[in-house]
Amino acid sequence: MASNMITWRAVEDLVSELEELQRDKVIDLARRLRPGLTLEDVRNPHDFPELDDPDWQHADGILVGIQSVLAAVRARERESESDRSAREGES
Repeated sequence: MASNMITWRAVEDLVSELEELQRDKVIDLARRLRPGLTLEDVRNPHDFPELDDPDWQHADGILVGIQSVLAAVRARERESESDRSAREGES
């Protein structure tokens, strides 16, 4: 069973790396459109008309997708751990 935990950890680490790379891409593109933007600014794009840019919105959409995958992986990992604990409790 330990290898199963390692597998979930490896998947989570990989998706976390993808998230970091995409977040950097999103903030870099935002700063090209409007210098000085912070990560917090980018989380509120409606406050910055410059971010009404198709390329930025596409990159941000990819980031949101990666974050959704990361949340799903973490939920599945917790579910797997819960199932394992329940099985061990039955023994």
